[in-house]
Order: sequence, then structure tokens, then C-alpha cells
Amino acid sequence: MKKIGLLIKETSENHIKSNLKESSAFFVVKHSGLSSPDLSTLRQSLRSINATLFVVKNSIARRALKSSDLEDFNKLIEGPCGLVFVKEGPVDTCRLLYNFSREHVQLKIEGGLVKNRIIEKKDIEALAQLPSLEVLRTQLVVVLNSPILRLAIVLKQVLRKFVYCLDQIKQKKTS
Repeated sequence: MKKIGLLIKETSENHIKSNLKESSAFFVVKHSGLSSPDLSTLRQSLRSINATLFVVKNSIARRALKSSDLEDFNKLIEGPCGLVFVKEGPVDTCRLLYNFSREHVQLKIEGGLVKNRIIEKKDIEALAQLPSLEVLRTQLVVVLNSPILRLAIVLKQVLRKFVYCLDQIKQKKTS
């Protein structure tokens, strides 16, 4: 029978591996000095956007990342770290982490992986500052609608000038 500590380590490592396979993105954050209630608030906020924060010992995280062919992230794992796994919507998660780190300076975003692309802290901040999906869709509709609207205005002016011309001809013939 295995010791309980070894079972916990294996379970944690398997949990990380399975989350890495299921997630569309993940981020490494440092939470040194962050209070327990603030950490709970962060977890609840992440849960609301379909993401999870998993805090684990560094040696276990390094071993799981190495076995998942993500050894590049091992250099980011120093001190109290957590892994944020994102099921969908990595931009929303970036925005939440960025805003939370601005309010709580103890939380530091180190880097991440989005759609098999390694991103750094500056990339996460750039993603966080993107407008929301609804705003982007609205901007797209406005851009697509603009040429149609201009065409309608031009055609309306042509018709107006034609009617004005016919009206002038009518007035000449009646006078």
C-alpha cells in the first residue's frame, strides 16, 4: 500500500495533466502574500467564467508540465504559484486576472499558453485590454453596414435630383 503523501502527489499530478489536455489555455500566476479570502474571491470569479485555479507544490507542477511536453513553463514556477486552467474564453480570463492583479498587487501573472501558443505577461495584458466580444461584434456590424448606408444615401440623392429636375421641367411647361 502506498503512503498517503505519495497518493496525494500522484493525484495532483494526474489532475494537472488532465486539465492541461482539456483546457484551451492555462496561465501561471504567483500569489505570494495574497490573503486566503482574496484567493477565494479569485477562485469564485474564475469559476464564474469557466476557469479554475489550482495551487500545488512546485515540484509536482514541474513534473506534470515536463511529462506534458511543456518544460518551457518550469522556469516560471518559483515560489507560491498557481495554475489557472481555462475551458473556454481565454480573453475573459486574461481580463479577470489582469484586473484582479491591478487591485491586488500580490498577484503576479507570469505567462501562459493559449491555443498551443506561449504568451508572456505583456501579451496577457494586451489580450486583457481588448474590447469584449459584444463590442467587437458591434464594431464589425458598423463597418459592414457603412458601405451599404453610403450607397443608399447616394441613390437617394440621385432620385431626389431626378425628381427635382422633373419638377423644374413641369414648371417650365406650365408657365
